[in-house]
Amino acid sequence: MKVSEIFYSLQGEGFLAGMPSVFVRVAGCPLRCRWCDTKYAWADDAGQDQTVPEIVEQVCKLDCRFVVITGGEPMVSAEIRQLTRELKDAGRHITIETAGIVYLPDLPCDLMSISPKLSNSVPVEPELAATHEDSRLDLAVLGELLANYNHQVKFVVDSVNDLAEIQDVIEQTGNIDPETAMLMPQATTRQELLAKSPMVADLCRQTGFAFCQRLHVLLWDNQRGV
Repeated sequence: MKVSEIFYSLQGEGFLAGMPSVFVRVAGCPLRCRWCDTKYAWADDAGQDQTVPEIVEQVCKLDCRFVVITGGEPMVSAEIRQLTRELKDAGRHITIETAGIVYLPDLPCDLMSISPKLSNSVPVEPELAATHEDSRLDLAVLGELLANYNHQVKFVVDSVNDLAEIQDVIEQTGNIDPETAMLMPQATTRQELLAKSPMVADLCRQTGFAFCQRLHVLLWDNQRGV
């Protein structure tokens, strides 16, 4: 399994924001979101080869119950089932961070943290945009994940214009509980986060959706590995 990094920090996003957690960042992602803050993990070989037992050993040495499997896109990894199973056997609470583009049944996962990619994610480069557009949103896959896993849904908001698209995705999917949906500012720097947060907070007050903090950006300005 190609692993980009393993580190101990605080969960920065979602309903578990602030929870001390071990992050396992798996290499490889078929998407190319224009605002992605982990582009260094895009390539399939953007990491070191490690066996699942080696990964679990490193995680357990950090002595933390909460584990976040992220990427890249961890759901495309062939070893994700073995990894989640062995982490669960080790007594860990498992969150999987995913774009919601792949459905795998019966994973040992306590929280499927889904971030459906809106049109604001499409890269500006034409050669990347076409591939990304074809893959970024699969409503059937999203529906299966929502129906079969405890979940949260984080929508990245770049402007107020994104709200109509978010509401359309929720309507088309049909099984997104508004109480599990969150609006998250698109921000890769602390300055950008502080600038966009009031706009997103206003949208949350208008709609009743929860505000999704990006605590790691606020605290460490998206410094890698913290």
